[in-house]
Amino acid sequence: MYLVIGEKPSVSQTLAKVLGAGKRQDGYLSGADCIVSWCLGHLAEYVSPEVYDSRYEKWEFSQLPILPEHWQLAVARDKKKQFEVLKKLLNRPDLEYVVNACDAGREGELIFKRVYDLSGSRLPVKRLWISSMEDGAVRDGFAHLKDGREYGNLCEAAVCRAKADWLIGMNATRAFTTKYYKRLVIGRVQTPTLAMLVERQEKIDTFVKEPFYKVTLTGDGFTAVSENFKEETEARRLAESCQGEKAVIVKVEKKQKKTMPPKLYDLTTLQREANRFFGYTAQETLQELQELYEDKLVTYPRTDSQYITEDMEQSTMELLEVLPEILPFLEGNMGYDVGRIINNDKVSDHHALLPTKESVKKGFSQLTEKQRNLYCMIGQRLAQAVSKECTYEETQITVQCAGHEFMAKGKRMTEPGFWKIATGFRASLKKSGEEETDTNKEELLEENLQEGMEFSRIQAEADRHFTSPPKAFTEDTLLMAMETAGNKEFDAETEKKGLGTPATRAAVIEKLVSSGYALRKGKQILPTVDGKALTAVIPTYLKSAAMTAEWENRLLLIERGQLDGKEFLEGVTELVKTVMEGCKEIPEEELQRFHPREQIGICPLCGSPVYEGKQNFYCSSRECSFALWKENHYLSGMRKQLDKKMAVELLTGGRTHADDFYSRKTGKLFSADLLLDTSEGRVAFQMEFPKKRGRKYKGKV
Repeated sequence: MYLVIGEKPSVSQTLAKVLGAGKRQDGYLSGADCIVSWCLGHLAEYVSPEVYDSRYEKWEFSQLPILPEHWQLAVARDKKKQFEVLKKLLNRPDLEYVVNACDAGREGELIFKRVYDLSGSRLPVKRLWISSMEDGAVRDGFAHLKDGREYGNLCEAAVCRAKADWLIGMNATRAFTTKYYKRLVIGRVQTPTLAMLVERQEKIDTFVKEPFYKVTLTGDGFTAVSENFKEETEARRLAESCQGEKAVIVKVEKKQKKTMPPKLYDLTTLQREANRFFGYTAQETLQELQELYEDKLVTYPRTDSQYITEDMEQSTMELLEVLPEILPFLEGNMGYDVGRIINNDKVSDHHALLPTKESVKKGFSQLTEKQRNLYCMIGQRLAQAVSKECTYEETQITVQCAGHEFMAKGKRMTEPGFWKIATGFRASLKKSGEEETDTNKEELLEENLQEGMEFSRIQAEADRHFTSPPKAFTEDTLLMAMETAGNKEFDAETEKKGLGTPATRAAVIEKLVSSGYALRKGKQILPTVDGKALTAVIPTYLKSAAMTAEWENRLLLIERGQLDGKEFLEGVTELVKTVMEGCKEIPEEELQRFHPREQIGICPLCGSPVYEGKQNFYCSSRECSFALWKENHYLSGMRKQLDKKMAVELLTGGRTHADDFYSRKTGKLFSADLLLDTSEGRVAFQMEFPKKRGRKYKGKV
């Protein structure tokens, strides 16, 4: 008897069906020789700082940094019932081993490890590692279970990632929030992603368009254009000299070119194109893909590979043969070269996204529009990737007129190759937001244009154009920027991972939006006022895409056993300490950025400006101890707090009047003047009653 633990109920139910575990129990399914249960995503998370020490309940900069010596996990309140089920199962004496059947990736390892560790289980662990939920793939996976210890490095990387996010998030967020008296949420990946949005928006906001000019010649059967001119007078002069004159073709160059088929989809590439085609967010695409995966229609979605392995060649050929049954626009496109998409070295945990053979049998009549669109994208991409190149002839003509050269360009497709499938796919859609690429757009020139040909009575016109500002990020271009972040700073040999991973980038973008640091405007993603304000106060190293990408690269090295997790976390701890030291050096004036100080008076002891703080009205001189406390012993007995109006009057004239002092003796309110006395070099109060001038009550604070 053995136990199987999946990541979600839906996945576990599919596994249970294949394993013959059909008897429903409370929180699990049982069969003749196995039990199948499930997590509910992350059942447990690292606890918040106040669990380690009650002094962290109040956010104080003096208590930072928070560096747990022994990390603690806690089960989410709404998931405790399922955890208790798993804990009981993991400690059953009649079980031989437990199978970790959570998603085959870094986060799947972490989800299982936390439950296993919290349960106190000592069962041997085996690992199910599959890329498809098809029955055959599941059976094959269980026939070749791996020892869980083989994935120890992957698990270590997952733990280090989670600890790094906690250390930077908890400490940096508290540090900047307490220093600036404004909630400022910092994230290891979130902050540099936001910085990219802000930097792009600043370039757009500060962009100043500049005019430039071109001269266009038109003749019998051709149009040619000059180079750009900065000065309008130059362009006008050239146009005037060419108007009505003769033009001669002095050179005709023809080149045969080709465009290679695209690679298969990894998650990020599919998310980008789904955004460009249909406007889907990265999170929407991932959610719909997960459902397609669980319904056995596509392979594992959270992949970073665009290739398949050698052992998949035959099954992929079989898939291509039947795929036209469900995607009719693929008919007549045989002669596929599957070798194009095979590369064992570029498949790590999972191969590229593919439709399944089972999906062809099922059809997709029951799918939502989003799921159907995504499925079609994956199917046609497979067909494109194994098709012929798109070949075309590119022609460039040089025309001379009035001693000046003008250029005309054109291209003509000679063999559509994979582009035939791309256009068939587009035609199958009701609408598409994607434009054809320049490579496949035919810009035709007259075929009979030859060197030496002359054209008389040329028409020439000078046109004004303007430089264009940078474009705002869309989800498509932001995902690309995240994927390639830091590339320029790395050596050529370094395997670059960018900001986040294919599995986490969508969540990072959603967090920016939900936190109010970014917003969606159509397809665009723009930084908000709060987002800009946050990046303005964060030091460069915390906003650095290159540094965060380097952390991702180190996590990859941990996965491969080339870097010790302890060394990684020591580096993160040093970064946290750097943040703390940097916060200590922030100038006092800068700390008032979000709460500009208003001078309410002059200090009666040293003559420096007096400002309002959260709890008092204080002298701005660090050498002076003067302060008027809003809550003080003298006034508390009269149920009175010092407000801004009273403080201003005390500093200006030495007295303030109020009608709501409380008398404990009579139980009633009374009127009086409050007088400020600093004659002894410290703050003291006196009270004077207007109707009985001279009668005073004295007190010190």
